[in-house]
Amino acid sequence: MTQAFANFEALSAFYREQIEVPGFDTAFTEQGSMAQLSVHDEPAATDMPDPQVARGAMEMVIGTVFDLFRGTRMEEFGQDIVWGIVNSFHVTSQRIEKREDEATRKLGDMARAFDPSEIYAVELEETQRIAQTLMDCREAMEAMRDYAGEIYRVETGRPFSTVKGTRVSSGLTASQIDARDFLAARAAKRREDHAPTGPVVIFSGGTDWHDHELLWQALDETHARVPHMILATTAQHKGCDQIAHAWAAARGVKTVRFTLNRALGKRAGFVRNEQLMNLKPVHAIVCEGSGLQSNLLSRVREANVPHHAFAQRHQRVAA
Repeated sequence: MTQAFANFEALSAFYREQIEVPGFDTAFTEQGSMAQLSVHDEPAATDMPDPQVARGAMEMVIGTVFDLFRGTRMEEFGQDIVWGIVNSFHVTSQRIEKREDEATRKLGDMARAFDPSEIYAVELEETQRIAQTLMDCREAMEAMRDYAGEIYRVETGRPFSTVKGTRVSSGLTASQIDARDFLAARAAKRREDHAPTGPVVIFSGGTDWHDHELLWQALDETHARVPHMILATTAQHKGCDQIAHAWAAARGVKTVRFTLNRALGKRAGFVRNEQLMNLKPVHAIVCEGSGLQSNLLSRVREANVPHHAFAQRHQRVAA
């Protein structure tokens, strides 16, 4: 992108024309009236950031860096700086998730125990509040990371990548019932994130690929035909799969990443292809890469699965 923007309003309007942010506002929803981040903090009735202000902040911070260097001899280095900004959101969200997991494990241990004392009930409620607050913060941080990553993609042409009701039981206190509700809801959300239900579209390609627009167009066409699709990828950290992951984040499409089982040695990639086909995909997108992509495409054709198939020569020349 080479256009220089005279003011922030024009820059913001440009980004909002280019980027879809499904679920962004929802990520800032407060799940409880009181918030608490650790046992050293007192509960407080603090609000989450306003989602539109958060969106504007991403646009201002990242857009300002790009606009500062745009058209100058330092333009190339603006990308490096912005990558670091986006990555800082990613790293912070991972740290929050680690704390959230620790709080949730403690909550699980306490919810399985029975202690009718008031001290125990207070500690249980506090642990639940901490876990909930951390989950709220993580989801908002991830939303900001994904939106910042989309601004990076719009500017550079490359995707950002990193190398509730319970039946009352006389044997449980009210606090324990709340804790179990929270754990069940969180577990269900995690299961849906990692094994979501819906029609599956499989995607695989090589790591050497630059034409993201070609793949985004194919994915958009597929999404229009299969609006509730789940995207299953071969989980590579660069190239085609990362382009697909960036598309899924932008469109709010859930993904399942099939990593290699290294214990299988040379068979690992072919076993993964078999796992993908066992999902009974309704569509496939396969890009030229290695023999693994060739094998997957052969399986797709034998199963008469509708598909897009792209060779390296289909790419447009990189700018």
